[in-house]
Amino acid sequence: MSGGDSARGTAFTETMLGSARLDGEDGIRRARLDLRVTAPQVLRPLGTTMARVSGRLRIAGWADDPCVTGEMEISPLARRRIRYRLAFTVRGRRLTLDGWKSVSPRRPVRSMTVLPYTLYDGEERLGTGTLRFPLATGLAPFLGSVRFPRREDGARHLAPRWRGERGRTEVWYTTVTDPATGRGLWLHHELTAPSDGSPPFAHGWAAVFPAARPDGTHDPVRHARFGPEPWRGGADGFRADGIAARPGHLEGTAGDFRWELTERPEDAPLFTFPRWSWRRSRLPAAQILPAARATYDGTVTYGGEKLALHGAPGASARIYGHGNAHRWAWLHADLGRGEVLEIVAAVSTRPGLRRLPPLVFLRLRRGGRTWPRRAERTAFGWAGFGRFRAALGHPDWSVTGRAGLRRIRVEVSLPAERTLRLDYADPDGSPAVCRNSETADAVVRLERWWGRWRPEEEWLLEGTAHAEVGER
Repeated sequence: MSGGDSARGTAFTETMLGSARLDGEDGIRRARLDLRVTAPQVLRPLGTTMARVSGRLRIAGWADDPCVTGEMEISPLARRRIRYRLAFTVRGRRLTLDGWKSVSPRRPVRSMTVLPYTLYDGEERLGTGTLRFPLATGLAPFLGSVRFPRREDGARHLAPRWRGERGRTEVWYTTVTDPATGRGLWLHHELTAPSDGSPPFAHGWAAVFPAARPDGTHDPVRHARFGPEPWRGGADGFRADGIAARPGHLEGTAGDFRWELTERPEDAPLFTFPRWSWRRSRLPAAQILPAARATYDGTVTYGGEKLALHGAPGASARIYGHGNAHRWAWLHADLGRGEVLEIVAAVSTRPGLRRLPPLVFLRLRRGGRTWPRRAERTAFGWAGFGRFRAALGHPDWSVTGRAGLRRIRVEVSLPAERTLRLDYADPDGSPAVCRNSETADAVVRLERWWGRWRPEEEWLLEGTAHAEVGER
């Protein structure tokens, strides 16, 4: 492969329709599979390409999992097959769909569009089925979704930014939703370099949030802190006594919490703030996601309970700056089908900026593209300041805005029983308070201008949004 090709990957979406027959049943169930496929290189027709997949599997009356993960082996000529191996959850069980398209030169269209598959629970067969790619309705969206994004190594953004300056805060945090139980996980790792020149220290916490229950009952939010302890540095991420947040791996202990997780990036980095603000530290603070989406496997134990994660969706993020904002709100929303929404709205603590309304940084990634194209658009507007506005409050807050031919409204709610209140401290010792929920609710409405504003898409997240509000 040429050097130019190696700098780009391949991404596309695919929808297949068909049926499933469960063992022991006489009837046939309708099935639908929506996938987002990402490969680390440009596809090689004469070779074999391995790709990561994520998406949603629906089998009528039996399965509806929007957090499907797995891999695809694309080898149409070398091995004459395109194999799918997917993991999905049904009633708390982690199951597998395994199948492949057998490519035949005598019947190229049929062989490339028909996917026979088998369903497994471990080694036990649960059923079989067939999915078909609908050429009449699916070809145009498929071709329109194909992208060759430039590859960027998100792992390099996990390396510490701090270079000995006074009055700095650096954060590595991870938020995850367990698709099997609905519980949320928050791991927070922080380096603080005090403004008075005192030695830097590391600290943080772990928290598990209960899932929403139809009957209104709930378990309490559980959390535990670690540190402070002297900062010992780390070339590739955060490291403290028995705790690490580095590329592909998270482990640690805090009180009765123990966790060990592997992290698999599923998307390219997402710069919530302008890219230059992360590289040059020109703003009071900046935030990025080394990967817009990731999946997690491993265990978290706390208070005699065990949370086992298998392909759980979430993301890790990074913050570097002078401390917390005067007021702020944050949202990470995995919208399914490879779509992600990230929002940071904040009022600066600096005297000249404190009187301004919240600046909004909003990034919506759909179909491999990020809207708006430039992060500055939502904060400073185009043809006027304040095109995007935030109404900050608790337990509810919202963001509205418009860029180009689209406008968006986001409403976020942090139910009290699923919210954790924590005290923060800036490098100068100034206190702040945040309220965080990794099982928050959110409604996202996207509209497009076609002579008038028309609904384009709507997402309803019940207990799967990751959100926060903070204040002085």
